Amino acid sequence: MSQISATEAPHLHQIDLTKLSLPQLTKLKQQLEQELTVFQDSLQTLKIAQTKFQESGSCLDRLSSTAKGREILVPLTNSIYVSGRLANTEKVIIDIGTGYFVEKDIESAKDYFKRRVTYVTEQMEKIQQLGLEKSKIREATMDVMKMQGQMAAQKQAAE
Repeated sequence: MSQISATEAPHLHQIDLTKLSLPQLTKLKQQLEQELTVFQDSLQTLKIAQTKFQESGSCLDRLSSTAKGREILVPLTNSIYVSGRLANTEKVIIDIGTGYFVEKDIESAKDYFKRRVTYVTEQMEKIQQLGLEKSKIREATMDVMKMQGQMAAQKQAAE
């Protein structure tokens, strides 16, 4: 486990960790920890998006033709709502990102949210896999650092 490589990145090459100096290993460990932090942040953001898509899909399940004319609260921002009435329960307007909205029928909108949940879930799985690989590399780096520290201590004790 003293050699590392990236299996999904063929343009990278193997590095023998035992040939790196302690400062190089320390720098590599810090870089790996920064990457792991970025992966964790990305996973958190994707989890929020996944939850919002799931909630949007479940809201559509509760919308029925009998709800026409019912009073609802319409969100203008995250904290400001105004009252309104449902005029059309056959079609909805959904936010598809970056300020674009599309009118869809209920089934198409449900399908859209289902596809988005699937896509976000796949991205989360990819990031988790990369995170596991980076964690293994970090652990190997820490093992080599510990081994080099012990060797330095033994060498110093022998002198």
